[in-house]
Amino acid sequence: MAFRIPGIRRATKNNDVPKGYLAVYVGDKMKRFLIPISYLNQPLFLELLNQAEEEFGYDHPNGGLTIPCGEDEFLNLTSQLSRL
Repeated sequence: MAFRIPGIRRATKNNDVPKGYLAVYVGDKMKRFLIPISYLNQPLFLELLNQAEEEFGYDHPNGGLTIPCGEDEFLNLTSQLSRL
């Protein structure tokens, strides 16, 4: 059974990112998620961005941000953000 977290969009195969969204790569398998840019103002997400900067710097070869956490942790965080 699949579930959907409000705010996160399923990444499409053609690599298009809709206006107002940002592509991020998460987990060991580098799963691609599209998140609303409004998350960039949230302290919880900013903490993840700081961790990404420390671990990867500004080099993100996938074309989107690489977030240094597991998929479950990321989905939990974005679920919290969607309720704000």
